[in-house]
Amino acid sequence: MSTTTIGQAVAVRDTSPAAMVEQYRDEYATLMPSHVNADQWVRLAVGAIRGDEKLMRAATTDVGVFLRELRTAARLGLEPGTEQFYLTPRKSKAHRGQLIIKGIVGYQGLVELIYRAGAVSSVIVETVRERDVFRYHPGRDERPVHEVDWFAEDRGALVGVYAYAVMKDGATSKVVVLNRAQVMAAKAKSDGAHSDYSPWKTSEEAMWLKTGARRLAKWVPTSAEYMRERLRAAAEVAAEQPESAVGAEPMPQPAEQHVDLGDEDDDAIEGELVDDTWAGGAE
Repeated sequence: MSTTTIGQAVAVRDTSPAAMVEQYRDEYATLMPSHVNADQWVRLAVGAIRGDEKLMRAATTDVGVFLRELRTAARLGLEPGTEQFYLTPRKSKAHRGQLIIKGIVGYQGLVELIYRAGAVSSVIVETVRERDVFRYHPGRDERPVHEVDWFAEDRGALVGVYAYAVMKDGATSKVVVLNRAQVMAAKAKSDGAHSDYSPWKTSEEAMWLKTGARRLAKWVPTSAEYMRERLRAAAEVAAEQPESAVGAEPMPQPAEQHVDLGDEDDDAIEGELVDDTWAGGAE
């Protein structure tokens, strides 16, 4: 008669992907930014796979890959299984064509990361459809003019996307404008874009928005860059003050941080602006 120890029983019980996420909750929590609620984050991760048969099957194929993709979401402080951080099933050659989990930073995730850098007061990313009116003349206009008939039954096909940020000092960042050809070029560089499970198939407009937001991210400060500028400014002010006015406690130095967006379409196109007649109604 075979016997099973308590330790063996626990090991067997805890091998499902959902149980593994809950088991490693504390480890994920240590990776997250302080504002993220770890319990809610775990519920989202578990709910995403439990609510989708294909995702559950993909997570089960290689639980290690699934847990690693969640580490990226945790480190970035993004919610898994949402438009902040997509969890998508992808066929894997290493697993003989079986599905595994691929994590992709979404449009809302990119915008969240831009806000979190602390340099901007607002981020505008919008798609333009063929029956919209869009006007933007670089060098003359500070920001685009985009007129939409919100009550139209059909605004037409997607023709472009634009993005810019309003900085905390009121200035406008670089305005990024991409037409359909540029967005499609970015899509072509995206690994798995033609998969049935790709966000390019399931959430096309969100991926247009993401392409614009990703290009904008090149023109706004990263967290480390912005903190360095604040430290430099503080140091200059301190150097100009009398010694007695300088506080005894030094300002903490920010740690260098490289953010891996876990995406495929980076640097797909170098051009940020196309001619200003690409959208319907442009002048």
